[in-house]
Amino acid sequence: MVAKGNSITRKFVGTHSQEVCELPNLVGIQLDSYERFLQLDRLKKQMEPDPNFGLEQVFQSTFPIESQNGEMCLHYHGYTIDFDNIKFSEIECKRKGRTFSIPIKATISLELTGTGELRQREIFFGDIPLMTDRGTFIINGAERVVVSQIHRSPGVIFSDEKGVYSSRIIPYRGSWLEFEIDNKKKDLIFAKIDRKKRILGTLFLRAIGLDSREKIVAHFYKSKTVELAKDLQANNEFVGSIAFTDIYSTKGGKAAKKLLRAGDELSPTYIEALVKDGLTSIQIIDEDHPESLHSRMVINCFEVEDAKYTQDGYDEPMKEDVLSPIYAVLQPGEMIAIERAEKDLPDMFFSSRRYDLGSVGRYKFNKKFGTDEEIDDEDASTELTVLTPQDIVNTMGFLIKVYIGEENVDDIDHLGNRRVRSVGELLQNQLSAAFARMERIARERMNLESNQVKPQDLVSIKPVVAAIKEFFGSSQLSQFMDQVNPLAELTHKRRLNALGPGGLSRDRASFEVRDVHYTHYGRMCPIETPEGPNIGLIVSLANYTRVNKHGFLESPYRRVVDGVVSTNYRYLDANDEEKFFIAQANSKIDDDGNFLETDIPVRRSGDYTTRTANEVKYMDVSPMQVISVAASLIPFLEHDDANRALMGSNMQRQAVPLLFPEAPYVGTGMEAKTAYDSGVLLKTKRAGTVSYVSSVRIEITPDESEIEGEIDTYVVQKFERTNQDTCFNQKPIVSHGQHVDAGQVIADGPATEKGELALGRNILVGFVPWNGYNYEDAVLISERVVKEDIYTSIHIKEFTTDIRETKLGPEKLTRDIPNTSEKNLEQLDEDGIVRIGSVVRPGHILVGKVTPKSESDTTPEFKLLNSIFGEKAKEVRDTSLKVPHGTEGTVIDIQRLKRSEGDELPPGVDEMVKVLIATKRKLRQGDKMAGRHGNKGVVARVLPEEDMPYMADGTPLDVCLNPLGVPSRMNIGQLMETQLGWAGHVLNEWYSSPVFQSASVDEIEAKMKEANLPVTSKTTLFDGRTGVPFVNPVFCGYIYYLKLHHLVDDKMHARSTGPYSLVTQQPLGGKAQFGGQRLGEMEVWALEAYGAANTLQELLTIKSDDMNGRVKIYESIVKGEPATNAGMPEAFNVLVQEVRGLALDMSVYDSKGRQVPLTERDEELINKRNSNN
Repeated sequence: MVAKGNSITRKFVGTHSQEVCELPNLVGIQLDSYERFLQLDRLKKQMEPDPNFGLEQVFQSTFPIESQNGEMCLHYHGYTIDFDNIKFSEIECKRKGRTFSIPIKATISLELTGTGELRQREIFFGDIPLMTDRGTFIINGAERVVVSQIHRSPGVIFSDEKGVYSSRIIPYRGSWLEFEIDNKKKDLIFAKIDRKKRILGTLFLRAIGLDSREKIVAHFYKSKTVELAKDLQANNEFVGSIAFTDIYSTKGGKAAKKLLRAGDELSPTYIEALVKDGLTSIQIIDEDHPESLHSRMVINCFEVEDAKYTQDGYDEPMKEDVLSPIYAVLQPGEMIAIERAEKDLPDMFFSSRRYDLGSVGRYKFNKKFGTDEEIDDEDASTELTVLTPQDIVNTMGFLIKVYIGEENVDDIDHLGNRRVRSVGELLQNQLSAAFARMERIARERMNLESNQVKPQDLVSIKPVVAAIKEFFGSSQLSQFMDQVNPLAELTHKRRLNALGPGGLSRDRASFEVRDVHYTHYGRMCPIETPEGPNIGLIVSLANYTRVNKHGFLESPYRRVVDGVVSTNYRYLDANDEEKFFIAQANSKIDDDGNFLETDIPVRRSGDYTTRTANEVKYMDVSPMQVISVAASLIPFLEHDDANRALMGSNMQRQAVPLLFPEAPYVGTGMEAKTAYDSGVLLKTKRAGTVSYVSSVRIEITPDESEIEGEIDTYVVQKFERTNQDTCFNQKPIVSHGQHVDAGQVIADGPATEKGELALGRNILVGFVPWNGYNYEDAVLISERVVKEDIYTSIHIKEFTTDIRETKLGPEKLTRDIPNTSEKNLEQLDEDGIVRIGSVVRPGHILVGKVTPKSESDTTPEFKLLNSIFGEKAKEVRDTSLKVPHGTEGTVIDIQRLKRSEGDELPPGVDEMVKVLIATKRKLRQGDKMAGRHGNKGVVARVLPEEDMPYMADGTPLDVCLNPLGVPSRMNIGQLMETQLGWAGHVLNEWYSSPVFQSASVDEIEAKMKEANLPVTSKTTLFDGRTGVPFVNPVFCGYIYYLKLHHLVDDKMHARSTGPYSLVTQQPLGGKAQFGGQRLGEMEVWALEAYGAANTLQELLTIKSDDMNGRVKIYESIVKGEPATNAGMPEAFNVLVQEVRGLALDMSVYDSKGRQVPLTERDEELINKRNSNN
């Protein structure tokens, strides 16, 4: 109930529901995927890696590599990871700008087939980045996250677009195969390979091995045997039937004449001929058989074959007739070699070298066509990951059934047709391509090399190293980690991205792809997604979701057996879920699991209805399983409009960690789990007793230890800089002698309090306008908030300088800087580096550095001085590192990396100095603040405490919010939170009110009564300046309010003179370039409207791109002389040059008719002309 010791005890307020399924590890998607890729656990236990996954699969699919003449062969015998050879720890990597990685070695043997000799070597295959236990990578000193990609699953998809029914077989690797039926082409089916021209369906079937009518018919239809009567009239019922097999004459033995082909239609004439020949029974197609195709589309294709592709005198197309049109489509203009074509075409789909469906594609095929033996990854073999002729027949048959209305088309946005590729699989794909390049190089080298060759001479690791570097360094999915606060970090790791290589593009993504689909329920959050062009393309995993072995998202459901809800649960993917009626988590049940309602609200495949208990097969495990971590941190979410909830989810990620964070009075119960899994807390590895605690180190004596006197030491991180310049600081929350369990939190991180997420502070608010200062979402705050450092945060900036080797000699670190007074050097040490603890302001020197100047213009006198005084007289220029504009603070750390001490630095750099400056930022006007319900605002004024409106007991408000910000935004959750928060403050209680189970109005009112507060939470306020009470009572209470990362200090910017663009000579734009404000056409119209001609001329010339004018005006200001007239803007000159570029000669003349030179060339021509005259 009360926050004491090192944990917060929360009181549950709301509707209880039985928790049967614990939340999984929230960064499990990252950790599990990379573990599956590297298989570290198996390697540590000396076990063989699984050949169907990750790096092992890449090696297995590449080797053996055989030379073209068959004389040499490279074999692979397993890889090892050298755990003892990790060069740098995580902290060292961050300090030195290195990559946290591990060397990978593989045992490769070269077999000389002629002699049978084996040469075996262990070959180094490069360093592979290692994932930290937080699910991140440290690449070049910065933490990065590889975001999971959601893409279209391999397998088969059936669709209908503008009257064309099509099926696409999407492989993991290889050629796309499509079949389509066009309404306009009378009932024919066509094949398309790699989106090229159409090929008749039966022709394609012949090319892949079904080379006769009989075989094709047998694959699509079932047969029945019919007796032929002698009486022709009795045989009329068979007229119009289709022959199932070729029908031969009874006469002639082996050389019997073919009377009818399979697929031919029986006419009265044919039937008469058969009866005359003495046939008593024949096999025809049974069109009514349930397993038979109920369409004559395949037969129609035979008719087209007869007309187009069958030569006179033959009853089936010849091989050349089949392959020529197909080859002409695939490789137009090339000569056709029939033997090669005959092998090539089946290889495109049936050879594992050229085609790969992947275990996922095979799984999808089996699911679709009812061959529902689920393929375990252990059994998945190479035969199964290619297509088979039966797969193609099934696909064509299903498409025809879709066309005739027996089956339905697929929904491309259904999560059964979209799957997730996490970090392990993304890296594996990258490495597969690199290994293919390595294989090609090895084969080329095998042709050139002599008999003395060793395995390492053939294997080139350059493509592998380059692929790893490219993937982690510059892939669209490897992102600089969002580290503003623990929630931002966690959300980034749980993000699903539909963009990236092989994914969608932002511009072409339709509304349908971005929209919420019913299969997202319990898998992807319908709330948390960015506002703007990426909306719906970047989403978050829902709380309980896991990714199965095929990459499909699964959600857990409690089993319902004979109408009784059990405590067992099962994970279902989107396809499995389609078949069942599923009850909601808040359905009323008794202690034995019996439903208390007769009509239970259920859902099935996007339909919402009611059913009896016996029809319900599953039930949601928790009301929170629908939404993501960020959304489930918003109390009373169900009372907020979805748009505002989206903003609330996104803005929590932007909350700056405060100096004194505080857990919310009104939480949802997710705060502790979020902080625990985010990786910012310090946790124990095993149980024990705390033997030493300081601000930088905690020592624990374990309860069970194999070594006498062993101590577990935990390093507490202090004032580290994050990727977003916020402060990462841990502080111990255990005391000496305390007993701790394994996995217990022993130190808080940034934005956490006692192991719970604490992004902001609980502050007293009133929803009351105050003199217009909180108009339109502005916020009025009390000076007390600033004085007591309630919203003060620490920000750390890093400044770096390199000491390089130049052509004229090395640069030097020194205190001896030319033209600098001693006062400016007083904070530097003897090497010219600022001392730790110094308070610095803009322009102060951080690192004194001089660079040699060019000596091209040396005079004899200078040479004499130089020879007498040596180095002293040499010309140097000041290139010191100085504090930029807008930055001030305290130097908290200096890091020096030297090549001479073994640190790896970029070429030409001898030493690197990093200076870290910490700034304390108090809350001030212009800072952005927000609650958890999308109720954002900007601080408009900091008002003295005594002027703030106050309550009857004299307590002044901390914040005044505008009441008009609530009704139109429809985020009523903030009012309920404010009300319950006030009760919590008075009663000294912390509440847990989970999403969709939150406290009712009655429960809140009961708490208000318990705290002796007004039930409506409205109280009379008094004007702080006059003491007069406001006319109406005001809604007051404690709300959880955050300070966001949009700070006015980072946005404030002013420019006098600065850099100019090279071509237009206009000032640059943006704070980063120290640029100016653009004076656009609308601003010009405004000044024209006022008739402010001189002001306008000044703005468009001397304040912008009049090069001569701006120099003169600057001089006249410095000398105190009157200002000169404006000259010609450079923009005009650029226009003239553009016109000249179009071969139009344009010249400029002054009032006296003299030509004005615009360029040096103009000047030369004018002078030449004048001299000639």
